[in-house]
Amino acid sequence: MIKTFIRERRSWIFLIVLLQLLALLMAYLDPSLSLGSIYYYVFLAFVISSIFIVIRYFKETSFFKELDARDSTTDMTSLPEPTSPFESLIYEQITSPIEQIEKEASWKHLLLEQEKDELLSWIHEVKTPLTTLRLIIDRTDDPTLKSELMHEWLRIHYLLDQQLHQKRIPFIENDLFIEKVELEPLLYSEIHTLRSWCLKKGIGFDVELASSKVLTDAKWLSFILRQLLTNAVKYSEEGSEITIQSFVQKGQTTLSVADTGRGIDPRDLPRIFDKGFTSTIQQHDQHATGMGLYLAKKAAPPLGIHISVQSTIGRGTTFTLTFSKENQYLQIQGV
Repeated sequence: MIKTFIRERRSWIFLIVLLQLLALLMAYLDPSLSLGSIYYYVFLAFVISSIFIVIRYFKETSFFKELDARDSTTDMTSLPEPTSPFESLIYEQITSPIEQIEKEASWKHLLLEQEKDELLSWIHEVKTPLTTLRLIIDRTDDPTLKSELMHEWLRIHYLLDQQLHQKRIPFIENDLFIEKVELEPLLYSEIHTLRSWCLKKGIGFDVELASSKVLTDAKWLSFILRQLLTNAVKYSEEGSEITIQSFVQKGQTTLSVADTGRGIDPRDLPRIFDKGFTSTIQQHDQHATGMGLYLAKKAAPPLGIHISVQSTIGRGTTFTLTFSKENQYLQIQGV
């Protein structure tokens, strides 16, 4: 701090010293001037200048010491008011860039909110012609053409659905309605939507629900099940079967979705819920977005659901949803 102060004030320290040297030079060159008096003047000037510099050092550097003592996250509006032109200059140099950054951050946040609202509006608008397209496909007589069109329609429908829920997840707490939900109608509704795809691949479902009710939000649970079921159908072999079971274990309802497909490589298992991650052994699969399981994992905690997975290469994959007990859910929500 001392070095910084001297470096900042070296110009007027040099001026003070120069004036004292000038007085000594004049006394040396002019015999009419008393050398003793000049020495006395220079001594007094040196003492007074030194006291002045010390006072100014402690006064001006106290501002910086207060800055160093504060946490980096402290609001700049709470900084002490400057008491000198030097402090005012430093205060302005520090606060001006921060205020500019805050304004830019606020503006960018506003733009992001506007972009999100426009995207949500666009998704809802696209759903109308998509519904019309579904009605047109239903009236198609050619079964082969109808099956192919429905498959592509499903892909568009699920991509839009993912995008919609991705934008809603940051505010999921505002969109929850927790109640006792029947699993059976929820599951069969999602299976029915996948019917054309399943018929095309010859995939069947074996549903056994020993526990039929869970405490959750129906809309968001449907979204999670949608991601698991589409994955199961997508990676199952033709003519295979997907097993869905529910049971009570240690007072908690557990729902599993198991397929007999290609399975997941052990090195991929820790990363399947990461955003944008796709399989490292199926690089030719250009349709995978790596978003379905990521969004399902993000949506699960606010619902009090824990998602786990077990998989064996060549033998299939089982995703398990474990629902919280009622009192556990209240603890999660902080009630």
